Amino acid sequence: MGFPVLICDDSMLARKSAQRALPIDWDAEVSFAANGREAIVALQRQHYGLLLLDLTMPEMDGVEVLEQIKALGIEVFVVVISGDIQPQMQQRVRELGALDFIAKPVDSQRLQAILQGFGLYRPTAQSAHA
Repeated sequence: MGFPVLICDDSMLARKSAQRALPIDWDAEVSFAANGREAIVALQRQHYGLLLLDLTMPEMDGVEVLEQIKALGIEVFVVVISGDIQPQMQQRVRELGALDFIAKPVDSQRLQAILQGFGLYRPTAQSAHA
């Protein structure tokens, strides 16, 4: 069984883009949520090691998701991926527990560096030479 990853974005294109940005040699088991409410339900039903979270979504936005994760005591590493790159928003999501912030479109090298930096991913010898 792979490392459980939940990708939450209201855009199917963005969800697929985030999935493609994950390291190719990482044994990840990816699930998707189309909005924040779906993400919270999924996080309550099953343990995920990583949540890739958009901020601007209908029903429940990313900030509300982070607030709910904190309020419910859900343990998950969160990386925010958003087009809203204002410094005050980046600071706000970090205060709410997000590990880091990546501007859209997702840069796979940046995501890989974040995952490595927090010990979630270790490249194989093969991927280091790719």
